[in-house]
Amino acid sequence: VQLQASGGGLVQAGGSLRLSCVASGRTFSSYGVGWFRQALGKEREFVATIRRSGGYTYSDSVKGRFTISRDNAKNTVYLQMNTLKPEDTAVYYCAAFWGNGNFIIAAKYDYWGQGTQVTVSS
Repeated sequence: VQLQASGGGLVQAGGSLRLSCVASGRTFSSYGVGWFRQALGKEREFVATIRRSGGYTYSDSVKGRFTISRDNAKNTVYLQMNTLKPEDTAVYYCAAFWGNGNFIIAAKYDYWGQGTQVTVSS
């Protein structure tokens, strides 16, 4: 499966953005999909994941502000980001794995998109 992330941009603190991750392939519904981010000079960190069954998990840093969802008919996973903070600034990556796991570890993901930059100004 190939992934294409989009929707990043520059936003003021307190604002919102919606990221999209579009996947190729006819079996997208069989994949779990996660969002990760990497700030300059820092390691990649888990943001959110959604199972093929629809269940989800968030990192503590985004819980209550970000919402992950999926539309299997459109082969797309979304990350709605509200109440953005300067510390949310990073390159955001979507990733996928086949199966119904609930993974917060990047190494569990087999497929990665190219990343989209999110910059939150104070």
